[in-house]
Amino acid sequence: MNVLDLATPCLVLDLDRFESNIERMSRFAKSHSVSMRPHAKTHKCVEVARRQIALGAIGISVATIAEAEVMAAAGLRGLLLTAEMVGEPKVSRLMRVMSQAPDTMVVVDNPENVHELQRAAATAGVQLTLLIDLDIGQNRTGIEPGEPALHLAEEISRARNLSLKGICAYAGHAAHVVGFEARKAASIKAMGQALETRDLLRRNGHTIEILSGGSSGTYNIDPEIDGVTELQSGSYVFMDVEYRKIGGQSGSVYQDFEPALTVLSTVIHRSQKKTIVDAGLKAFATDRAFGPELSDVSGVTYTFVGDEHGSLKLENPSREVRLGDKLRFIPPHCDPNVNLYDRIYCARGENVEGFWPIMQRATGSPYF
Repeated sequence: MNVLDLATPCLVLDLDRFESNIERMSRFAKSHSVSMRPHAKTHKCVEVARRQIALGAIGISVATIAEAEVMAAAGLRGLLLTAEMVGEPKVSRLMRVMSQAPDTMVVVDNPENVHELQRAAATAGVQLTLLIDLDIGQNRTGIEPGEPALHLAEEISRARNLSLKGICAYAGHAAHVVGFEARKAASIKAMGQALETRDLLRRNGHTIEILSGGSSGTYNIDPEIDGVTELQSGSYVFMDVEYRKIGGQSGSVYQDFEPALTVLSTVIHRSQKKTIVDAGLKAFATDRAFGPELSDVSGVTYTFVGDEHGSLKLENPSREVRLGDKLRFIPPHCDPNVNLYDRIYCARGENVEGFWPIMQRATGSPYF
């Protein structure tokens, strides 16, 4: 099947670019003696995770209990839940994941949650490994660095079915700082708090083997920080418009990894004044102030004009855009964009080799 035969809008993955991205990150991590536990919140796809593991990742980070369930059921191990599992049914579901994948780790940032997890683990008869979730500037979840984290570590040490293994310190606020040097300074400042907290915990007798963090924006910064043991970078597998805007070491456009994922769309209206495609608000993530960008035509600007419609302003197009043309758009923000679809079509060149389910939602025959 040819890519042009696909029903639009749909997600298309350029396998050559995708493979280049994951191989490059794998080589980088190995050459800098840092482990990879890439984040599945980007792709939510078992097949992507398997390929990351095959290239040396020690496990997979997940953001939700549903992602953990999908990965564990597929036989993937070394899972790290990077969001707190609080209350029911999350805690019970976590215990069921533990029965499949007993090496699964979860983050905590509150003593009450420690007690809740201890009760559940004791009832289930399992040993649960924890990482302290540290707020190093993102102002989302996480306990404050220093003494508050130490008190939490002491609470964990009193729980018979829980063990502390490390710190999760994700500096999401630094990931998209524009300009490499400014981004580097932001990440070093943030991770410095994690290192100080790690040292404080160790001085007080706590075992801290893992310091987990990093993003696709700081992957080539954080390994230089002595003490960072693993990277959770996720978006590097696909890339998006937002990441391209942050700039790299060599220029104003971030080009360390190639844009491998696109939304395929069809030109459904073409007149002297208008060009309309069939990909609108339902086809792209809308959590950013900007929209998608065409990957195969320059000199064109996209605007949302409805649920199923997008408008193209043909300022200085690099080629003629005709009625019926299939166009490829780089998504604004790949993580939520992937979540809008059930499958990713995998193409090498113009040939579709198959599809990969997202969250195992699409396992039957696809509709083309």
